[in-house]
Amino acid sequence: MNVYFHTFGCRANQYDTALVRQAFAEQGVVAVDDPAAADLAIVNSCTVTQESEAKLRRLIRRLARRGGVETVVMGCAAARDGGAIAALPSVRAVVGGSDPGRVLGAAGVTTSLKVGAQHAAPLRPQAARSRGLLKIQDGCDEHCTFCATTIARGANRSRGIPELVEEARALGAHHAEIVLTGIHIGTYGQDRSRWTDPGAVPRGSNQGPGPDSPGARPRGWSTLGDLLEALISAVPSVRFRLSSIEATEVDDTIARLLIRAPAHLAAHLHAPLQSGSNRILKRMGRHWYTAESYRARLEWLAERLPVFGLGADIIAGFPGEGASDHRETVALVDALPFTYLHVFPYSERPGAASERLGGRVPPGAIRDRARELRERGDAKARAYRAHRRGQRADGVLCGRGDGKIEVLTEDYLSVYLPTHEWNGRPRFEVTVR
Repeated sequence: MNVYFHTFGCRANQYDTALVRQAFAEQGVVAVDDPAAADLAIVNSCTVTQESEAKLRRLIRRLARRGGVETVVMGCAAARDGGAIAALPSVRAVVGGSDPGRVLGAAGVTTSLKVGAQHAAPLRPQAARSRGLLKIQDGCDEHCTFCATTIARGANRSRGIPELVEEARALGAHHAEIVLTGIHIGTYGQDRSRWTDPGAVPRGSNQGPGPDSPGARPRGWSTLGDLLEALISAVPSVRFRLSSIEATEVDDTIARLLIRAPAHLAAHLHAPLQSGSNRILKRMGRHWYTAESYRARLEWLAERLPVFGLGADIIAGFPGEGASDHRETVALVDALPFTYLHVFPYSERPGAASERLGGRVPPGAIRDRARELRERGDAKARAYRAHRRGQRADGVLCGRGDGKIEVLTEDYLSVYLPTHEWNGRPRFEVTVR
């Protein structure tokens, strides 16, 4: 059987697809890059925005038109499907989540793999890639009012450190960089422990910015910082990178590693902001930080990191957002050393709590606010790159083609070099151009 795989959405989805693809390969299935050569398509879906689901529907219809290829849809949108995806042409099955055993069964592939055994074996290195993915947890215990991912993914579920170290060692033999991914990675380990002090809070959550500040330590607690220390010790040749992480969940250990171990932990954070207005943050259900605590943590880090890539997600036009709330967001963007922004016009998700909120922002105002924020983000990106131009950076190969290679720096800049200038190594010093 030939199977075509397609992934929408985040790095966690990319990891899930790779794990499913590996399970298919173990059953003798051949993965193909051309859907015209496929007997079946496996599509991993995303439910973050209306546009992501619209793209899913367009792809399924296109696959059906081109030879009637049947499709198995998995992932987040599939988990929330009330029948609309199943009714699309040539959809064989809809599988909520990413369990390889369930997807294999839906595809009609006989396997002894048990349902729920998605981490029975480490994800093997991906050929011809210098950057690997390591999913450290799934799900989220928060309930942001705009988010449908929690509904689709469920509660926080962390993988054990020994299991992750084993997988990182396997990936590290072939990858110069490993990206730690998940749905809410800053809460890694919180589902695996009990507090010694009922009134205690996790280190770094609100303890002040310094890496040496005291913090309560729960019995049996394993934090993201603990995991990073274990991974760096086990695979010291690899550069690890954090995917999206909340600014106030960058605890003392992570801060220390960012500052003191730049060869092992990339000087880059993608810290979701969503809004610079505390009133709107409360309406979003993002109770664990304020605009002030977000700013304080990132300014403290920026003062201590000579090189620092900083990105954020922002939602424009959330219900109830007035002009003054938008100006607060713009002011915070102007104040912080962002090197790029991901700006999303508010997209209502069926089943998410925000659809019950009043105060809808007119579409034109949403577009205008999103455009202004994007322009601010683009200007900051240009200014940061101009500042870095001519400086040396720690580069990892991340792509090649048309006589050029793409190199990713520690602070998340892409540098393009002619192939003849490449020394053949997956990681090397490069000059930012």
